[in-house]
Amino acid sequence: MTMVIPARRWPVRAGPYLGPILAIVVWELLARALSDAFVLAAPSAILLYLIDNAGLMGRALGVTLANAAAGFVIGNLAAIALATLAVVWPRSDAMVRGLALLVFCLPLVATGPILRVVFGPGPWPQIVLAALAVYYTTLIPLLVGLRALPTGWLDLVRSYGRGRMAALIHVRAMAALPYLVAGLQIAAPAAFLGAMVGEFTGAERGMGVLTIRAMRGMNVEMTWALASVATAVAVLGYLAIGWIARVFMTDEPPVILAAPAEGPRKGPRALLTVLTVAVVMIVIWWGGLKLLNLSPFFAKGPWDVFEALFLAPDAAATRSTLTDALQETGVFLLPGYLAGLAAGAVLAMLVVLFPAISGTAMPVAIALRSVPIITTAPLVVLILGRGALGTVVLVAIMVFFPTFVACLHGLRQAPGRVMDVMRSYAASPWQVLLRVRIPAMLPAFFAAARMNVPASVLAVTVVEWLATGNGIGSVMALSASLSDYDMLWSSVALVCVLSALGYALVGLLERRVLAAYAPEQLA
Repeated sequence: MTMVIPARRWPVRAGPYLGPILAIVVWELLARALSDAFVLAAPSAILLYLIDNAGLMGRALGVTLANAAAGFVIGNLAAIALATLAVVWPRSDAMVRGLALLVFCLPLVATGPILRVVFGPGPWPQIVLAALAVYYTTLIPLLVGLRALPTGWLDLVRSYGRGRMAALIHVRAMAALPYLVAGLQIAAPAAFLGAMVGEFTGAERGMGVLTIRAMRGMNVEMTWALASVATAVAVLGYLAIGWIARVFMTDEPPVILAAPAEGPRKGPRALLTVLTVAVVMIVIWWGGLKLLNLSPFFAKGPWDVFEALFLAPDAAATRSTLTDALQETGVFLLPGYLAGLAAGAVLAMLVVLFPAISGTAMPVAIALRSVPIITTAPLVVLILGRGALGTVVLVAIMVFFPTFVACLHGLRQAPGRVMDVMRSYAASPWQVLLRVRIPAMLPAFFAAARMNVPASVLAVTVVEWLATGNGIGSVMALSASLSDYDMLWSSVALVCVLSALGYALVGLLERRVLAAYAPEQLA
């Protein structure tokens, strides 16, 4: 009798870990080579620091993680509620999208100090900032997903005499799950970043407070230890959400996966929608200040901002300062935004075409996005300089990960039956990519492109705030420290409006591209 010895399979299982292990080895060697530059801590030095300061890091992590988790839950529940409202009551869709966009466009660099004055000491500024950082990244993919189903499914629901709520529960919710997962995975690192930004504005405890201490003391080991811990937490959150999705989501995607159209809004109707959203936002702004009974020295309303920009004796100087700052910011913002979009989409396509690289690409991609930008910005600028390259790289990193995750989900949502037809014709992987996967990916790509407009603004303003000392981010930080609240609120309003215009421009481009290359997505 011959004994058959099963082949050893450990090299296959080890494959996904080879990339991260290799990256750690290269990191260690590079850190040792640059030891005299004091810009990069080796993994061994980080591990020793964490062991020696386990108590301090553990307490700070517990505080920040609690605030981030609370903001994550609140922000995502708000996103689900808003998306549900927009689907069940279609007339509210434009209002929901417009108000949600304007709130998300508020730069965290300026919102943090305002929330600290409103809420005072305590965790609420951190929780609110974490919620603001995540709700929109979930709302946009979810709105796409709730419409990502064949119209025949809705016709079937109607044929049984059921209404919109039944369609939402039994049909739309199932179709939206992959998009919800993509949004939640993007939101996990964003929640931690929002909580840390909140801690920068005057919190007493947390990872953000330790980051300030590390930056002021130029403690490289402490800075990289904080970044490594934050990365590990965000990666675990990302992987946990993905694991839950794989366990409970086993159905194949439907044949038509894009948002059937809301229908292009023409002329007067589109203008009326924009004006309505603007009026409602101004009323909320003015009413919120009155309701909270804030000091007029600090709290500036819409009329105060208008007066500061156009009627005050120094209005011309204010406009000049803001214009110069915005020009400085734009030079770095647009190249970083486009580079991040391109890198995310290309890497997603490569992972689909060559699944073997997923084990290396995924951990690196998650780590790049998970490292809080407020811990890495000073170091990246120190390595690459205060010029264009350092800022562009950081903006691209901020944009890259949401684009990568959204595009990867979109590529994998290519309809199974269409894929079977392509295989029956012996289509090559490249042909399948060009003719099936990319058209299925386009709605997810443009959803990422839209929500990355405010995200790129957040990235560039944080870098300008912490590292470069230029641009609109520096103006907001300086005006907050000097109690120049006219300049601060004017900066916030202007950045918010320009971000919304950028979002609208991407939406216009989306409709034109889909009409040319994937017209079924507009049907």
